[in-house]
Amino acid sequence: MAATPASAAPVATNGQAGPQVVCTSAKPGLADQLTHDIRTVVTAPEVTGSTSIALYDRVTKTSCTYDADRQHDSASAVKVIVLGALLRQTQDEHRALTDAERTLATKMITESDNDATTTLWKQLGLDRIREFLRLADMQRTVPDPDGYWGLTQINATDQLTLMKLFTASNAVLVDASRDYALDLMNQVIPSQRWGVPAGAPSGATVHVKNGWLQRTGGGWRVHSVGAFTGQGHDYGIAVLTSDHASMQAGVDVIENVARKVHADLNGTQAITSQKLRSRTLPAASDGSLVPENDR
Repeated sequence: MAATPASAAPVATNGQAGPQVVCTSAKPGLADQLTHDIRTVVTAPEVTGSTSIALYDRVTKTSCTYDADRQHDSASAVKVIVLGALLRQTQDEHRALTDAERTLATKMITESDNDATTTLWKQLGLDRIREFLRLADMQRTVPDPDGYWGLTQINATDQLTLMKLFTASNAVLVDASRDYALDLMNQVIPSQRWGVPAGAPSGATVHVKNGWLQRTGGGWRVHSVGAFTGQGHDYGIAVLTSDHASMQAGVDVIENVARKVHADLNGTQAITSQKLRSRTLPAASDGSLVPENDR
């Protein structure tokens, strides 16, 4: 069945046309439903920052984008790239991860540990990280030239490319490496499992990594990227946000999008946003490596 495209009308911003929601799907009616539901979230009056969205569903051959090529400061979302580059390094060197590398990788992904990330970032070096990005076809992801990993420039398109890489056989990462990465993303500690997992079906295996960072004069960067597998599920979601007045505002946008997407893809009813407002979020910034005056 041919994919059916759908797109929302341009979003008006100061009288000018803005980004559009663009969805395609092989499942009749799904592209239109997703387009409507995502647009409802991103055009809500309370959404004042920048939001970028990309998603895929291999089961229904569905994809959606909204301002997906916009660049954002990565915060801790970059840690999945560091993990991918590390796993590629071990493949190139025909060796297993060392015990020290396993410990660092586990802390980096499951606890978002910044010291572990800095150690691995320095071990890999910018050349190897850039080479992994080239191999992974993450064409517009740009590491900060001064070495601040939290200021790597990322976009939703490339983040979704990485989720696709982790969830299907490919020439960049062998299956054992992919399984290891997904397993770590499935073990993220409870306090950091907010974001795109909101509204996920109970039967799905959730793999997630979030990032959150407050910058001087620029508001909050709050991101969530995840894949959902098992029991017939095979889809991924990336939602990146910038310039919100608070971390909670960014989380609200991400989770409102996620609940709509999960409900549409799985034929269920979205949970109302108010149910998640009482959850405790991590305090302040995630401490991503950024210039001192922006911490």
